[in-house]
Amino acid sequence: MTTTVLGRSSYRRLRALLLVLCGVSGTVLAAGAFGVRLNVTASLPVGLYLATSNASAALVEFCPAEPFATESRDRNYRPKSIACPDGAAPLVKPIVAKPGDAVLVTESGIAVNGRVFTQSAALQVDGGGRQLKPWPFGTYELAANELWVVSTYRGSYDSRYMGPIRRSQVKELLMPMWVIE
Repeated sequence: MTTTVLGRSSYRRLRALLLVLCGVSGTVLAAGAFGVRLNVTASLPVGLYLATSNASAALVEFCPAEPFATESRDRNYRPKSIACPDGAAPLVKPIVAKPGDAVLVTESGIAVNGRVFTQSAALQVDGGGRQLKPWPFGTYELAANELWVVSTYRGSYDSRYMGPIRRSQVKELLMPMWVIE
């Protein structure tokens, strides 16, 4: 059996690296506690987003309902986290429709009250080649407790596949703080 002993300089470098990693982790946790969210996904611009109580906020952070929670977690659309009951992180998406709005879902995309959203057509397969099941085509009037979320920034797992989300799923309303377009 061979035992490796670190030299004094190697030990100092390892200790410094561990301190930096702990500092970064602590900073991310502290930022989260103050309502700052970091987005590095493809469905929104990379950047920092801030939790707000402003009812006109354009973004929502939410935990998907079943069976969409399990599907998005198991396909690694959401990283592991304790933030949602299923052990994965919440999704952050733009709100495109609110209670009373009429949402038209077609093969070519989503329209809300007649306004067509570009790049809103559901895909047949995800980036891993797995089948995606789009929300049934038709017109939907949102109830008092529903929101429709769709990201037109890039490919996104959102209301195209899970339909309307309930307000009870919402963890936070968010607004962009600093983003890279």
